[in-house]
Amino acid sequence: LRAQQAQNEASRAAIEAIRRTNETSRAEIAEKEEAIRQSTRQRLECQKAETEAQAAAREAAGHREDLGREMARLAERKNAAEAEYDQSVARLWDEYQLTVTQAETLCVEYDSLPALRTQVAEVRGKIRALGSVNVGAVEEYKEVKQRYDALKAQVEDVEGSKNRLTRMIGELSGQMREIFSDSFRAINEQFGSTFRELFGGGDASLILENPADVLTGGIEIQVSPPGKVIRNLEALSGGERALVAISIYFAILAIHPAPFCILDEIEAALDDANVTRFAQYLRRISGRSQFIVITHRRGTMEAADLLYGVTMQEDGISKLLKLDLEQVDATLIS
Repeated sequence: LRAQQAQNEASRAAIEAIRRTNETSRAEIAEKEEAIRQSTRQRLECQKAETEAQAAAREAAGHREDLGREMARLAERKNAAEAEYDQSVARLWDEYQLTVTQAETLCVEYDSLPALRTQVAEVRGKIRALGSVNVGAVEEYKEVKQRYDALKAQVEDVEGSKNRLTRMIGELSGQMREIFSDSFRAINEQFGSTFRELFGGGDASLILENPADVLTGGIEIQVSPPGKVIRNLEALSGGERALVAISIYFAILAIHPAPFCILDEIEAALDDANVTRFAQYLRRISGRSQFIVITHRRGTMEAADLLYGVTMQEDGISKLLKLDLEQVDATLIS
């Protein structure tokens, strides 16, 4: 019995040991299973990463092929652009004799390429319309420009002289207007008194047609002989018109006296009474000026100090007669 109990105890101990061993094995199994699960997850992740890497590699390979094709296309475009550039440089020199640097200096911005091409076509058409190129145009231009500069300098000199003359004319015109106005007023006053003395009365005056421009405007003569109302000089007789002209002449002479005057039959149209008044007036003013009078009128001759007459007693032979009225002595001068 004791042996049986001991055996049972040993069996129970063995069972307990087996149980503990079993529990330990289960724990180890659980750990191994967990390790297996982690390894499985890692393997799956590695497979996924490998798949993604393979996909990325395939994508990179495709992109590399695309880049290769793009590089080839760009290389072709580069070669074409370089060839076009070389052609443009050559055409630029052949057609316009310009280098690239000069062309870049002359380059202008544009908004529309078609519009620019249209403009270029128009300019080329104008160039063709000019005809063949004159190789001596540069030298001709230099010569023409030299002449132009010389003529321009002359024109500027002439314009300067013109401006100076214009200013001088303006100044002289102002002085002339002032002198004319003063002289006109004095002559007008003297004309009235001279007219009254020669006509034995009446009234006369000079009127400016354009007082604003006294140098170019006309002068109107208004006269009223004694006992007459005259609106127009045409209403006067020939002798009266002549006496009006003589009055104006003597009025001017009174304001601006001269050392001597020559009168050529100015009283020929006057009647005897007016000739007498004319001669008396001439005699009165002879103290200021010396008068040489050519006349056929008796009244004028009687008022003279000295007479010279021309006679022709024989055909083709003239003789000069001198008569000093103060000495009442006639001398025949051959």
